[in-house]
Amino acid sequence: MQATAANPQAAFLDRLQLLCGKAFAGRLVTTDAADADMAGAAMVMHVRTCGPSEIRVPFHVQRKDGSWDRSRTWVVTRTDPESGTGLRLKHDHRHEDGSPDTMTMYGGDTADAGTPERQTFPVDADSIALFNRAGRSVSITNIWAVEVDATRFTYELKRIGANARHFRVEFALGTPLAPPPPPWGADRSMP
Repeated sequence: MQATAANPQAAFLDRLQLLCGKAFAGRLVTTDAADADMAGAAMVMHVRTCGPSEIRVPFHVQRKDGSWDRSRTWVVTRTDPESGTGLRLKHDHRHEDGSPDTMTMYGGDTADAGTPERQTFPVDADSIALFNRAGRSVSITNIWAVEVDATRFTYELKRIGANARHFRVEFALGTPLAPPPPPWGADRSMP
């Protein structure tokens, strides 16, 4: 499907597709106390796999000991491939042995058309149920966003209400890096 101004979600995916195979360095730009362990850590995002209806973006974070946490992959899919409208963001979290984490495949679907540069994903019902089962009810108001413009890729989490939180990482798109190793579980099927 060709992206047009009438379909900002298709245009957004086209922007993401242009990054396929490329990796970029990033950094934490927010200062929420909950993310203090990531402050100053080296970060890499890699638009690793791109299909017509799904794009997988592993997010790698260097630990204080110099090793890398390769447990996270952002998965963006079309919810209506026929019309090219509707997007879903899920978080595929894995252990180092590739097995799924208890907290995996949570996320949400777009509630509006967004823009070609920014899409937001309010938490969905399945994720709310997962968070409640896991004792993580603080996350039931999560809203995620992904931005792709000419100079940067941004991932953001905002939580509203009494348990407010803001997490935002930005990746400069100027100079691609050599692709990192695969994320944990990359050779396994999704849960």
